[in-house]
Amino acid sequence: MKTFLETVLAEADYQPVRLLKILRAVQAQYRHIPATAIDFLSDKLNIPRTQIIAVVEFYSFLHATPQGRYDLLFSDSITDRMQNKESLLAYAAEILKVRVGEVRKDELVSLNNTSCTGMCDQGPAGLVNGYPLPRLDRPKIDTIAALIEQEIPLDDWPAELFQVEETIYKPGLLLTQPFSNGDAIKATFNRGLTETLAEVDLSNLRGRGGAGFKTALKWRTCAIQAATPRYVICNADEGEPGTYKDRMLLNLYADQVFEGMTLCAAIIGSTQGLVYLRAEYLFLYEKLQNVLQNRRDQGLLGTTILGQAGFDFDIEIRMGAGAYICGEASAQIESLEGKPGIPRTKPPNSVICGYLRKPTVVDNVETFFATTHIAIKGGQWFADVGTPQSTGSKLLSISGDCARPGIYEYPFGTRISEILSDCGAEEVMGVQIGGPSGTFISNRELERTLAFEDLSSAGSFMVFNHTRNIFDVVQNFTDFFAHESCGFCAPCRVGTSLLKNQLNKIIDGHGSAVDMEKLSEICMVVKNFSHCGLGETAANPILTTLASYPELYLEQLKRSGFSPGFNLDATLAIARQLTQRDDSGAHLSQQVEN
Repeated sequence: MKTFLETVLAEADYQPVRLLKILRAVQAQYRHIPATAIDFLSDKLNIPRTQIIAVVEFYSFLHATPQGRYDLLFSDSITDRMQNKESLLAYAAEILKVRVGEVRKDELVSLNNTSCTGMCDQGPAGLVNGYPLPRLDRPKIDTIAALIEQEIPLDDWPAELFQVEETIYKPGLLLTQPFSNGDAIKATFNRGLTETLAEVDLSNLRGRGGAGFKTALKWRTCAIQAATPRYVICNADEGEPGTYKDRMLLNLYADQVFEGMTLCAAIIGSTQGLVYLRAEYLFLYEKLQNVLQNRRDQGLLGTTILGQAGFDFDIEIRMGAGAYICGEASAQIESLEGKPGIPRTKPPNSVICGYLRKPTVVDNVETFFATTHIAIKGGQWFADVGTPQSTGSKLLSISGDCARPGIYEYPFGTRISEILSDCGAEEVMGVQIGGPSGTFISNRELERTLAFEDLSSAGSFMVFNHTRNIFDVVQNFTDFFAHESCGFCAPCRVGTSLLKNQLNKIIDGHGSAVDMEKLSEICMVVKNFSHCGLGETAANPILTTLASYPELYLEQLKRSGFSPGFNLDATLAIARQLTQRDDSGAHLSQQVEN
């Protein structure tokens, strides 16, 4: 073990900030993180062993006890469940003779659930030792089980088992643009750095990761900080269930993403970029490394980029280890520093005090992709599309009950009804826009628009038809937040569990109107007092479905034990306020009384 650990440490340059990379290598070698390895790493990296233990305990893909030599995980996203995932998981457990959540006695195989794997367009999906298994069915599970029982190395498995498809049904403003490596960098220096930042400002580009912060303002604020060095981070931790458009961009358009990072580096004066790649996208790691090396060979990364004296910049890829919260910028920075991904207290924001407490720009994959083309075509070209407050286009990852799940690009301001028509969705009951942390809308709201001022989205677009039970959706999302809470603050740590339990009580038919009122109160505590965005949005699945279909919640309430004079419609006022709805469909005409 000592020799192996020394090799891993050497590859990581003995840098404590690369602790996650080191632990991932140890996990892959020993199927867990042995206590002896923790002691050794603590000594060599000069960090407390308690920090290493905290990291191991925080991330879902790191384990203190051995997993199977073949570690099988089934995605538990609602879209996977809609495609018979539960039955397939039970079938896998039966033929592999292992219980869900356990390791088989011979330690050959382990089987468990995991959160969304970013394969919602080709589910039900799973992972084996971190690599994707899309479009699972019984014949594929039979094949996988046979390969495991024969102890065939993963490298010798049929390639089609791992084949991830990238289906683009509707390319738009950005996906149709011609591009040659170096075009954006050349355009940036020909125009001037200050002038290019002005073009990004003119474009009114807002972050595509969900928050919608103005990109030019973020870059300018970082650039004027006195502290150095400055860093550029590409947030590729695409953990929001239903989202996979960043997977597509990294798989097909990585050069344009890296070019956007490079022009950002030129503008803010950075020499180091980091890509935080979600663990579920392990299959992209080597491909992306090859793209980076090719860019170095072309003089687009490294020293004196394209002959520009003093312009030195390179990019390093670091992988996560299974933690939804690390999609939040400050939590991601903590993870990049080799710590548990617990969001920082703000202010200061990362542009002032980010990675290693230095000024840092953290932007989404799609944001960097867009800036590349803005640098080439100019800000007005981008601003002419969309709406004044939401310029340009948006990539959507569409999944669920539709004939054509895949990638679609729309100008902001597009009606939801048009999107549903394009993807072949019929008999729609509702749409979840922006993933569980976003907004559920009913079929009475399909003329609303995709825009920051109406329905904003980080890219997730899930369709549900009339055959679906809305409470299956809400339970799945609420369970997801309870599972993914980092546990730092009580409102989220305790509140998400309370939401889960209270919701289950009502769905199971054991709740009264008083329980409905209590559920609403818990929603407000979690939303208003949580430390970070996860807690602030954890109640959204309940609040937005309650505003869309209050009558369905009413039907779940038992008819005894009601509080005298209880007014359910008044309780709905909170949900209506937060979802900006006050139409007749969000009201109940009756009061519930004894």
